[in-house]
Amino acid sequence: MQVANVKLYSLNYNDTKSYIAAALFVLGNILLPQLCHLMPQGGMTWLPIYFFTLVGAYKYGWKVGLLTALLSPLCNHLLFGMPAAAVLVPILAKSTVLAITAGFVASRFGKVSILSLTAVVATYQILGGMFEWAWTSSIDAAMQDFKLGIPGMLTQIVGGYLFIKYILKR
Repeated sequence: MQVANVKLYSLNYNDTKSYIAAALFVLGNILLPQLCHLMPQGGMTWLPIYFFTLVGAYKYGWKVGLLTALLSPLCNHLLFGMPAAAVLVPILAKSTVLAITAGFVASRFGKVSILSLTAVVATYQILGGMFEWAWTSSIDAAMQDFKLGIPGMLTQIVGGYLFIKYILKR
């Protein structure tokens, strides 16, 4: 099992660094989906709107993660109409669960590992899927990420690990 000791932070809302970090992660969550949407079903397969939320919350704490989680889907929706209004609330719910879970796991264990990121991704997908099922009354909608989004989940786990460990060393 790969475990990396990296410097993890828990930034607060009264710290300017929180807003700078969140703005950069929101920008990443705007650009990455645009790239993925160039492929057929790219958004549904790669789940790009969650990547920098995971990284931001794990590295800089749940508060940076929550800013990223809420602003990323809203900015994307306002700028590009994606995510569509019909799925905006479930995506906001999943993003929120992701930010809180990633921030908690990072603060609890103080290191990044494939196993910890797998637990974070599984938690937000399961709880978010349950919310989506309740919101839409559609088990198909709730299971879509598990049907199509496995590559995206794996990218979040492995890519998130590599990004946190090697790109965001400080």
